Amino acid sequence: MSASNNLTYTDFATPGYASNVAAAARQLVAALFAVKPRPAVVADEVVSPRQKASAAAWLNSMANDCERHSPSLSAELRFLASRG
Repeated sequence: MSASNNLTYTDFATPGYASNVAAAARQLVAALFAVKPRPAVVADEVVSPRQKASAAAWLNSMANDCERHSPSLSAELRFLASRG
């Protein structure tokens, strides 16, 4: 007395262009619906003036170190430090 079922197994691992496109579409849909939305209001990070001054001093120090071998990088670092 064996119970028979009418379910069949379908193998989606067959190589071919159509199966690859179908697998990519399934993965895309799964990725779209798996991501949770971000909250509407996101708090900005608060950076203290002391941290800004420290970062500017560090960038200026790096600019002084690379002045001889790459003046354009040095100028860029000084520009970033001045933006504060």
